[in-house]
Amino acid sequence: MKKYNFDEIIDRHGTDCLKYDFAVRRGRPADVLPMWVADMDFRVPDCIQEALTQRVNHGIYGYTDMGDEYNEAVCSWFEKRHGWRPDPEWIVKTPGVVTALALAVRALTEPGDAVLIQQPVYYPFSGVIEANGRRVISSDLVLAGECGPYATDFDDFERKIEENGIHLFILCSPHNPVGRVWKKDELRQIADICERHDVKVVSDEIHCDLLLGDSVHTPFVTVSDYARDNSIVCTAPSKTFNIAGLQASNIFIPNEEIREKFKAEMSCFGYGGLSVMAFAAAKAAYEGGMEWHIQVMEYIENNLDWLRNYLTENLPEIKLIEPEGTYLIWLDCRELGMNAEELEDFMLNKAKLWLDEGAIFGRAGAGFERINIACPRSTLEEAMDRLAKAVGQL
Repeated sequence: MKKYNFDEIIDRHGTDCLKYDFAVRRGRPADVLPMWVADMDFRVPDCIQEALTQRVNHGIYGYTDMGDEYNEAVCSWFEKRHGWRPDPEWIVKTPGVVTALALAVRALTEPGDAVLIQQPVYYPFSGVIEANGRRVISSDLVLAGECGPYATDFDDFERKIEENGIHLFILCSPHNPVGRVWKKDELRQIADICERHDVKVVSDEIHCDLLLGDSVHTPFVTVSDYARDNSIVCTAPSKTFNIAGLQASNIFIPNEEIREKFKAEMSCFGYGGLSVMAFAAAKAAYEGGMEWHIQVMEYIENNLDWLRNYLTENLPEIKLIEPEGTYLIWLDCRELGMNAEELEDFMLNKAKLWLDEGAIFGRAGAGFERINIACPRSTLEEAMDRLAKAVGQL
């Protein structure tokens, strides 16, 4: 069994890397340490490299499609990893989950309709809703304790549905950025409310493989018959195996009528299918990437343990919201006493860190920051030392 070296520093500068090469162009100082984009600073599993190398050596990159073998690899992964075997007929392939969210909004609502989300939440949720002429309604998550967890206010959730005539809810499961891995009974309660009000659900489950501790992911379609027949589940190998740049997503849509509506929207913008490299990488990952995935999650958990201890000992002003999943950590910086603009300026120009400021995740995120810990330990140590030095100079 190969032991992967996640401590290795791999220089990503000069590779057209969004994370490392575009700070100045995006209005950030040139010397910031970037820990915002949700990709890893780790090499992919060998099986992916080998599959891509084989395709490169072939030398022809024509139109490509995959059928039973690819679908079997996808479905087998979910069966082994989560005890759930989807029907291969449910799979619709898109270049990304955000693309799928936009397609679902267009397929299941009309211009002017309201769409429900739970902020603070991944900011493209609001983006695709508003860009398609729909209205954003949020039933904000509630922070239950000083270090979490966040929870759904079910009374508010149902009230927002009733007051705004909601017929589409976009769920984040596991949740980005607050790190919740929703329990089955929580998801079933959401499904029951949605059933009472004829609400369809789009569940973004792109982080479903990134589970911490003893967390268990429950695919939304499994919680009830209504959930199965009235939901779209969005998945991708991109976060799991660090291949976001290859653009491959697998969208599960059990209901044939909803699936055809979704495909019709996809036809409207002329999308024909995944690229040859996307197919090769995704299939290889699902077939041979399990051992790498186990090792990378162990490394990320160790990074989390280190970060928790560092904050306790050196930065008690900043609280870590305990995550149950993802490698994106939600930090409560409200004790620093800054508004959103001041906090962003402090992180960029004093701490020299490029994080995702909490305010972009919705008003409920103000005063928080999101940091990516899927990086070598030395990178995380440098980031925290920069932050501690800046806070010490306040």
